[in-house]
Amino acid sequence: MQLAFWLNYFYSGVGGDAVERLQKVLARAGIASRRKSEEIILQGRVKVNGKVVRKLGTKVDPDNDKIELDDRPIKGKEKKVYILLYKPSGYVTTMKDPQGRKTVADLVSSIPQRIYPVGRLDYDTEGLLLMTNDGKLVYRLTHPSHEVKKTYLATVKGHPSERALRRLRHGIKLEDGMTAPARVKLLKAYNNSSLLELIIHEGKNRQVRRMCEAVGHPVLKLKRTKVGFLTLDNLSKGEFRYLTNSEIKRLKEMY
Repeated sequence: MQLAFWLNYFYSGVGGDAVERLQKVLARAGIASRRKSEEIILQGRVKVNGKVVRKLGTKVDPDNDKIELDDRPIKGKEKKVYILLYKPSGYVTTMKDPQGRKTVADLVSSIPQRIYPVGRLDYDTEGLLLMTNDGKLVYRLTHPSHEVKKTYLATVKGHPSERALRRLRHGIKLEDGMTAPARVKLLKAYNNSSLLELIIHEGKNRQVRRMCEAVGHPVLKLKRTKVGFLTLDNLSKGEFRYLTNSEIKRLKEMY
């Protein structure tokens, strides 16, 4: 679902330099949502090269056409933003939730640009989540061929046997197919639970939870600690930071 969204985002022109629909340009510039931008156009508040445009679907070249909202020029390209968020459990990884639950958008509401999550962490999972408005980078990080490694700490019920750990390492057959081999370490055994470190490069829905459930050790608590070379550093739950220029460059070079 996430990959399909960004494929559409990228190839529809938002992620690149192309002639685009006017409402898309307004939305990308951070003026308003796509639907609200359509309302603004219908109200006659937008000019293209000095002429009022009220027709939805009007094609413009954001690099060469002069686009104005209420007689003020807008920038065709929104500033690229790259965020590393420590998502707490109890938040959904969407920008809006029809059920009224808290979303990751609530945690980054101070950021003026419209950014989106890179992949997903389920409602009960905490940890590292990247967010950006760079469609090209999202495509690279979410495409299976790039095999971006993601590290998790999973507290599971019981004490997994060596056979169970080998199954995780070799791949587990789930309803939606076999998982790729995972790197798995047993870090610590408690009275009735164990702490595992798992490294995977796929993004199947609730993958780590389903893998552990399949070997008879359901997850009690799950935290993503690393994506590629990025870690949570000293962030607390609910906090975020901007990626450094060197981190952004390294991500783009690696993937």
